[in-house]
Amino acid sequence: MAKLIINGGAKLEGELSIHGAKNAALPVFAAALLTEEPVIIYNWPAISDVYNMLSILEHIGAHVAYEKDKLVIDTRRALRWEMPDKLAKEIRSSIFMMGPILARFRMARFTYPGGCEIGSRPIDLHLRGLKNLGVNVTEAGGHIMCEGRRLKGGDVHLDYPSVGATENLMMAAALAPGNTAIRNAAREPEIAELQDVLNQMGSDVKGAGSSTILIEGKGKLRGFSYTCIPDRIVAGTFMVAAVVTNGKITLKNVIPEHLFAITAKLREAGAQIKVYDDAITVIGQGRPKEMHLIETGPYPGFPTDMQAQMCTAAAIAKGTSIIVESVFDNRFKHVGELLRMGANIVIKNNVAVIKGVERLHGAEVKSMDLRGGAALVLAGLCAQGKTVVEQARIIDRGYETLESELSLLGADIRRED
Repeated sequence: MAKLIINGGAKLEGELSIHGAKNAALPVFAAALLTEEPVIIYNWPAISDVYNMLSILEHIGAHVAYEKDKLVIDTRRALRWEMPDKLAKEIRSSIFMMGPILARFRMARFTYPGGCEIGSRPIDLHLRGLKNLGVNVTEAGGHIMCEGRRLKGGDVHLDYPSVGATENLMMAAALAPGNTAIRNAAREPEIAELQDVLNQMGSDVKGAGSSTILIEGKGKLRGFSYTCIPDRIVAGTFMVAAVVTNGKITLKNVIPEHLFAITAKLREAGAQIKVYDDAITVIGQGRPKEMHLIETGPYPGFPTDMQAQMCTAAAIAKGTSIIVESVFDNRFKHVGELLRMGANIVIKNNVAVIKGVERLHGAEVKSMDLRGGAALVLAGLCAQGKTVVEQARIIDRGYETLESELSLLGADIRRED
């Protein structure tokens, strides 16, 4: 697999525009199946997860046109309700296709989704929710079969505010006769984006951003156009890059409100942060200070997708930081690689105790998952000497040519295939 080679020590400075959000784009792509009219997507992220999702749509029968500044998806000829096993295993977000396929064809067959191995991510919440909407679910031979001839509105209470389950149920309910209530729903910004898209299609969805979402099902939905919001995790990653390299980075095309939890912790670490309407500037102030406690949780809590990157910042901070991973049960795989670079981290169950060292040193390390790989790149940027990050294509699942954007900011980084 590809590798990233980094010579650490460069102070990153400059401006960067943040690309569209992966976690907003993927469910919107899936929503294209809810209409037979064309849909147009602007500011879509050119990352491997997106291309895999579009390949799934093409397998189902959709036509995808890549134009200069937009993507056009036409699902009029979509016929298949079986998910291709190989593609589904490549991308966790293939699960988003379950609700729209069911709503469109009243049948769906798929394998368990893939993606990063960051612990238990059961799809029970999705399946129990669909059962509450009248779907018959059977499991056999590693596949799940959903029969939705009696799909209808219903009341769903999620045991956990899962983003994927919330979005899946919103899309299934959009074409289900009757009214649906999703309680203990996820409140992430991407949920509100999906609500806006569904309403643009002619649906009646209310409550996104709160714990209860109400959907009035419609018999037919129309096409839509959508511009992806900026990716808050990509933005957060570059914010950390400014801090660990003692640099100064201005990020354009951001929504500062979506970054409040990250901003608060980086300020605690001593960074100077200036917030504008649609931009943010992060200035490193020497070696970071300890961050007493970071605990991941559903939005508006601290995002689990930023936990690994903050581990890197804490690894070179003055004092001891504590990070509690409350969302996934196996999301500290990057720690073993950071230890190879001289970090002082002790893991006990879901808690990382990080005693900062003055400097990390370069080493050969391996990306174990998407965000962990980004954290290792950050570590390489501030380490002494050369760092080689193997399995770089895992990082491509969520970042558009990360090495190119870092190079524009002054990093000494290159890719080898």
